[in-house]
Amino acid sequence: MTRRYLRRAMATWAAALLAAFAAGPAAHGDPKPPTTIEAWQQSTSISLDADGALTDVQALPSGDVWAVGQQQIWDVWRNRGAIRHWNGTTWSEVAVRDSMGASLLRGVSASSATDVWAVGDGHDGLPYLAHGDTSGFDRIRVPALTSRDRLTGVDVRPGRVFAVGSRGGHPLILTGQQQQWNATSFDRTGSLYAVSGSIAVGDTGKAPLAFRYAAGTWSPMPMPSVPGGYLRDVQADGAKRAVAVGGVYTQAGDVQPLVLSWNGKRWSRLALPVTGAQLYGVAGDGQGRFWVSGFDPSTPGEPFLMRLEKGAATVIRGGSVAGRSSVRLQAVTYLPDKRLVWAVGHAVDADDRYTGVVETFGPRTAKSTVS
Repeated sequence: MTRRYLRRAMATWAAALLAAFAAGPAAHGDPKPPTTIEAWQQSTSISLDADGALTDVQALPSGDVWAVGQQQIWDVWRNRGAIRHWNGTTWSEVAVRDSMGASLLRGVSASSATDVWAVGDGHDGLPYLAHGDTSGFDRIRVPALTSRDRLTGVDVRPGRVFAVGSRGGHPLILTGQQQQWNATSFDRTGSLYAVSGSIAVGDTGKAPLAFRYAAGTWSPMPMPSVPGGYLRDVQADGAKRAVAVGGVYTQAGDVQPLVLSWNGKRWSRLALPVTGAQLYGVAGDGQGRFWVSGFDPSTPGEPFLMRLEKGAATVIRGGSVAGRSSVRLQAVTYLPDKRLVWAVGHAVDADDRYTGVVETFGPRTAKSTVS
């Protein structure tokens, strides 16, 4: 298999996640967008080795930002997980104190500056779970995890950790509390890819899948009928509001965006203003606003974001940068102290080389472009 084919195969695997609510027609003309609506501001390359990509990001109320990903992604002997920290001024590399090391980090979550968790794959073939802070990360060994298991998402709150994934083709949820770990596999086909609060999402291989945590137990949630659908990220803002994003494989062989909204009683599929965008990540501000990151094949060189609020979706496109053939934003986070949205992912050049990027979206300016 050629290097170029491997890249394209991985890009296909990475695809999916974005979308929103479609705004209904106004009776007397479309309302003007609010003057504070986010617009693309700038693009920053983050310090990663050659062929590096970022997969997840989380900001803390303090302004600290954590991002994880992978370096040397096409070299099976040298690839390794990457952890980066933003202190409000600069990005810095944070070490993983482990001789085997992570080959890929897929998810990151933090409850404070000293309680940060990351999940992914280890070079030893076992799932990788790490805990740390700016001084470094240590691998956490969980005896209940085996080489049949895969961890893809994590959510931490004070006193507990949820990590999700799959075990031999079945959904897996790992719970850590008071230094005790419990791994639960469910008797149904499927995988989980993300968890936020009390909701975990994924797919059965044929349709979307979600579990909810209540009274100490995870239980499957009733889902809308979406044949070919899948979910890759979720943001829960309390018990009565959540947004999950993913896609739908069509009979034509392409992928259409999918967004589901939870109102505390049921999931509903949302109408979208785009049809070909691939959706990867979602974040919220806790006030009912959500942002979705992804990739639009119709404008591959432009960073792509969506803002969701009160049943309306606004597409925000960043500017193209010379030398980039495409930009995929795999995850997104909200920085409340600066009222900024940061999305992370990777850019690809004409030679199929990957570069980790951070795209910044903020209050609209005269030079910004919103479509």
